[in-house]
Amino acid sequence: MARRYDADPFHEEDVNPFAQDPGVRGKAAGSNYGGGKLSSTDLKTKERELQAKEAELNQREKELKRKEEAAAQAGVIINKKNWPPFFPIIHHDIANEIPIHIQRLQYLAFASLLGLTLCLFWNIIAVTTAWIKGQDVKIWFLAIIYFISGVPGAYVLWYRPLYRAMRTESALNFGWFFLFYLLHIAFVIYAAVAPPIFFKGKSLTGILPAVDLISDKVLVGQVYMYFRGSGKAAEMQREAAQVAMRAAI
Repeated sequence: MARRYDADPFHEEDVNPFAQDPGVRGKAAGSNYGGGKLSSTDLKTKERELQAKEAELNQREKELKRKEEAAAQAGVIINKKNWPPFFPIIHHDIANEIPIHIQRLQYLAFASLLGLTLCLFWNIIAVTTAWIKGQDVKIWFLAIIYFISGVPGAYVLWYRPLYRAMRTESALNFGWFFLFYLLHIAFVIYAAVAPPIFFKGKSLTGILPAVDLISDKVLVGQVYMYFRGSGKAAEMQREAAQVAMRAAI
């Protein structure tokens, strides 16, 4: 029989699983995680390595700055693309890059470029309608060509040179702008009239194609409706029958 004060055989001693042996704890405090103490020589070596890396980064930064300054002096400007905001394809910042006293002129030029884009896009819509109504499919392809070549062409040939001229006051860029903007004006005048000289059929929705369509469709239709409504159609049939009878006699 077990005695009254015997130890409980199911009793467990309280053990802290996170407790460490004092000797081990002291060793961990005096060493790094790689095992072994860091001597003063090791600390100096690491310090020299950090200083060497910092010096290398500073050297690279100075070299990059020197290249940027050289490119700027040579007229080579590298800018981040930021327009249009939803899909940036060009760099455009009139408010921050163009002198304030000539910003209005640059905005007018920009409005002219956007106007050309809108007109050529509307030309595609109008020519598409004409194609659906029975015109040749070639005029639709020509309208697409005018748009995909005209808009980038205007930007590269006259708008971008003007932007750079306003920004850097380059006489060469001003001359380039004047030359190609005159050609731009000539094309706009030609497209507004759209005589059938150089371009195929009604691929440009100018004044002459519009008059042609109105005379072919709207005007003729109105005259025909008046002709039938006034009773002239029946009268013409009677007159034709009389003429045929006389010819037969």
